[in-house]
Amino acid sequence: MPLLEVDRLQTHFRTPDGVNRAVDGVSFHVDKGETLAVVGESGCGKSVTAMSIMRLIPEPPGKSAGEVRFEGRDLLKLPEKEMKKIRGDDISMIFQEPMTSLNPVLKVGKQISESLRLHQGLDRAAAAEKAVEMLRLVGIPEPKRRAGEYPHQLSGGMRQRVMIAMALACSPKLLIADEPTTALDVTIQAQILDLMRDLKTRVGAAILIITHDLGVVAEVADRVVVMYAGRKVEEAAVRDLFATPRHPYTRGLLGAVPKLGSSLEGESDRLAEIPGIVPSLKKRIEGCVFAGRCPEAEELCRKVAPGLEEKAPGHSAACHHAVRETEAAA
Repeated sequence: MPLLEVDRLQTHFRTPDGVNRAVDGVSFHVDKGETLAVVGESGCGKSVTAMSIMRLIPEPPGKSAGEVRFEGRDLLKLPEKEMKKIRGDDISMIFQEPMTSLNPVLKVGKQISESLRLHQGLDRAAAAEKAVEMLRLVGIPEPKRRAGEYPHQLSGGMRQRVMIAMALACSPKLLIADEPTTALDVTIQAQILDLMRDLKTRVGAAILIITHDLGVVAEVADRVVVMYAGRKVEEAAVRDLFATPRHPYTRGLLGAVPKLGSSLEGESDRLAEIPGIVPSLKKRIEGCVFAGRCPEAEELCRKVAPGLEEKAPGHSAACHHAVRETEAAA
């Protein structure tokens, strides 16, 4: 049984202009000890999916439906008291902006020890000691001194490490990382990714990583779910997705990635782009959500929404034109 199963998740927001279908029937699973990446451009519903799993969507204006089963229990149906026990203990989350996610008026050591006292039942002294140990684990120099400092006294990379220390303090079974390397320079990004791989090996947690950076996906993920306009359009193992992307949107994303040395080989310096704009999520979309920007779109695509079908073993795509492996061989 998978550790986490998300089945037909829908998260809609009621606005003065209508209902915003931020997540519209998304399904995927995360196995124990694996890293699943959810990718797509800004506004495709990645972060809303993560917040829905954690039950952090305010209701109203938001409303989630479907099933989110963690170790067989549907999180969307649990009383809030039981969900609080799971949140931060069995499932932890690294939020996108460490400066706004950390409390600016509390020392970082106290913020880490707070979750230890709440979920692990440690006394003040034991929790403070464990907080220093977690800061040491994530590679922060002089952890005892840093535990007594406020977030504004730390660099962006150190604040992100504090967020990781806080998320891992209670040894969660699932770690959700929402854009963990955003706004960090390339060197610090590499250090954070190395740290996540190392800690995954030590702690044994599964990781659900939300990102728009395909370089990050190639570095850390085992499988990938590609989202567009609130829906899942492709899912595959990392190697399969990069080698044979079967959805036009995925091909567009990969085509927009800069290639090292391309200018030296005489290739164009201009990156490929996906024409058009993302459709409004406040209107019911008939047919394929990507049809308005797809170079392969036909009348069928604009009228009939393609189902998510397996095109090769472990590789599925929602596209009328995606070729099955057996058809390609013929």
